[in-house]
Amino acid sequence: MISTVQIFWILFSVFILGAVIFDLYIQGRRKKEMSSKEAGFWTLGWIGLALFFNLLIYFFLGHEKAFEFFTAYLLEKSLSLDNLFVFLVIFSYFNLPIVSQQKVLKLGILGAFLMRALFIFGGIWLLQKFDFLFYIFGAFLIFTAFKLLVQKGEKIDPQKNLFLKIVKKLIPVEENCKEDKFFIRRGKTICLTPLFLALILIESADLVFALDSVPAVLAITQDPFLAYTSNAFAILGLRALYFFLVTLLPKFFYLEKAIITLLAFVGFKMIFNQIYHIPLAFSLVFILTVLAISILLSWLKLRKNKNAH
Repeated sequence: MISTVQIFWILFSVFILGAVIFDLYIQGRRKKEMSSKEAGFWTLGWIGLALFFNLLIYFFLGHEKAFEFFTAYLLEKSLSLDNLFVFLVIFSYFNLPIVSQQKVLKLGILGAFLMRALFIFGGIWLLQKFDFLFYIFGAFLIFTAFKLLVQKGEKIDPQKNLFLKIVKKLIPVEENCKEDKFFIRRGKTICLTPLFLALILIESADLVFALDSVPAVLAITQDPFLAYTSNAFAILGLRALYFFLVTLLPKFFYLEKAIITLLAFVGFKMIFNQIYHIPLAFSLVFILTVLAISILLSWLKLRKNKNAH
């Protein structure tokens, strides 16, 4: 007899496969740039699908599971905004046109799906086997928050990326190539292009972010179905969200402070949950409050800057 959770796994797998094919390989193949209006429409569409899925969880798996999914989804969506800012820096560094950015994002997001699956299922297995890892994961999140705090104002320099340095030493790079290709031939030599270098940086950045966001989501739920589906839905609309927010991201003045606060909070939650259970409702309200305050303060600062001019 197939259980309700197994049925949900099957439905989710079919849906996510269809959604990935549609978003990354049908939508992503277009040569035309995605406008902010269109990107906003698709962003709302993907968020709507996540909320519909959450509603199904509520009716078939119960309100507690639905609450866990929504909190984990909201947290992952919040943390992904930091990813988008790094993507913006990488694309600006290589001066890639929007069409080329779509190509890199498509493969980068596909890699993120596989990476998160590995990290989530591996992380849950480890936490079930070794209880003390809750303290280590929690401490790691707090350390990450502290590191972000002390590095305030430090600019991201793609040239310092370890993966990029290794690749450049192993394979020739055609730095001035403007073609929309990952590889080009120069005589008998195969060279990498800036497009491929951007992809390496996107994947390595997501690897780093996965080290933060996966333990953060596991602080909310250790249910593999809820942990992975909430991550997958958050990642799914990332391409459209990027093109929607590309002009707005620099105006999120307090985004980094919000990310630091959320990482520190879930880190402490992961540690103290072993002594005293912190209600999930409190976590959800805290995350919403931090996001609302950061958006409000950013808006007020933007208005102040406009009035000053």
